[in-house]
Amino acid sequence: MDIGSMKELIQICDEKQKTIGEIMLIMEAEKSGKDQETIVAMMEERLLKMKEAVDQGKADASEAPSGISGGDAVKMNDYVKSGKALSGSYISNAMTFSLATSESNARMGVIVATPTAGAAGILPGVLFSLHKNDNTPFKELVMGLFTASALGYVIANRSFISGAAGGCQAEVGSAAAMAAGTIVELKGGTPKQAVHATAIAMKSLLGLVCDPVAGLVEVPCIKRNVIGTSIAFSAADLALAGIESRIPCDEVIEAMYKVGKDMPRTLRETSLGGLAMTETGQKVKERLFKNKKV
Repeated sequence: MDIGSMKELIQICDEKQKTIGEIMLIMEAEKSGKDQETIVAMMEERLLKMKEAVDQGKADASEAPSGISGGDAVKMNDYVKSGKALSGSYISNAMTFSLATSESNARMGVIVATPTAGAAGILPGVLFSLHKNDNTPFKELVMGLFTASALGYVIANRSFISGAAGGCQAEVGSAAAMAAGTIVELKGGTPKQAVHATAIAMKSLLGLVCDPVAGLVEVPCIKRNVIGTSIAFSAADLALAGIESRIPCDEVIEAMYKVGKDMPRTLRETSLGGLAMTETGQKVKERLFKNKKV
């Protein structure tokens, strides 16, 4: 069994009366030759690594070696605890956990690339927000990772997930799309609704450029991860309400591919355009290169 498109994924789920996550687990077992229990145990290890990154990040106020990130997760965590957060607990918690993960990455900590290191904060952000707010069991979160894997598998094979290939729409865009579909499935939505959420989230980030300051996945990447969690929850809510993407998900993925191909090289992770070329961005680069930190 293989998944060639989102349309095919929905059809397989309907035919077999399985969730997206269950289909991905079956497919992985067939491809790898490992039994499902072993595969689930391996995925659980990745979830625990995500949790470690979150826990470390939200307690560590230190700067990253670059000096351009660090400490924001602690600030956000304190702000949420104050009860002043405007976004509600689901999103504000997800924002905190996303910051924590991305800052752990900037400090050279261990993270799980979902689908890349530069976009690694979004999925753990939403998963552990669901865990905190809904008491979603770890067993279900692990299956959520299989859901995200299936959605990411289709995106990667039909388009790209690399900022160098297609801009930040391919990294944060794909991560937010994967997270949106995962939220829907974990909240009891249908595979069709999950795919609509995936499409809605991806559409919302279509055209996002990749312009990391000094070539590091810190500025503006970390805060884009945070915003990606908000988009994921918004897209999930729309889909769970029965709202559909007017453009089919496979066509949205195709559009993302074409936009990425049309995007100038300066806006695809080369740090030759966008925020990387601002006056402040250039000063940061000069300082870091002078100190040989990059």
